[in-house]
Amino acid sequence: MPLSMHQASVPLFVHQFTALAAILTKAEAFATAKKIDPSVLIGARLAPDMLPLARQIQIATDGAKGGVARLAGVDVPSFPDTETTFPELQERIAKTIAFIQSVPADKIDGSEEKAITLKMGGTDIEFVGQPYLLNFVIPNFFFHVTMTYAILRHNGVEIGKRDYLGAL
Repeated sequence: MPLSMHQASVPLFVHQFTALAAILTKAEAFATAKKIDPSVLIGARLAPDMLPLARQIQIATDGAKGGVARLAGVDVPSFPDTETTFPELQERIAKTIAFIQSVPADKIDGSEEKAITLKMGGTDIEFVGQPYLLNFVIPNFFFHVTMTYAILRHNGVEIGKRDYLGAL
């Protein structure tokens, strides 16, 4: 049986967001135990020209909800990028999971050839559904989730590959 567009997106995003939420729980506990202001971790970057942890999570959630919405032909929910605490970041992840799980599979399935247009940097970028999901949405999603993991690990949070992979 072939893998459907829904199967290739929603369960993957939910699984990784669940792992990311668990990582954030460990990061918050680490900050408390080490008496580190949580805003230090939330604002941390791997390099001066990279985005901070909070923005990495905002982009990962925007990419997943936007990708699912565009494939399904529904409005992309807008979340303000105002999170500054671990609980606020956890809430954003939870809202994203709730949204993508609310989109019926039959609205996503069959979108392999759907025309998708994104405005990026003032330019329209044209995609077709399946390459949009597999070559743009998913790689961008994992990039920002990985950067979140790397920022926290770099700052001493005791997490490893099993945390990143989540429950298997």
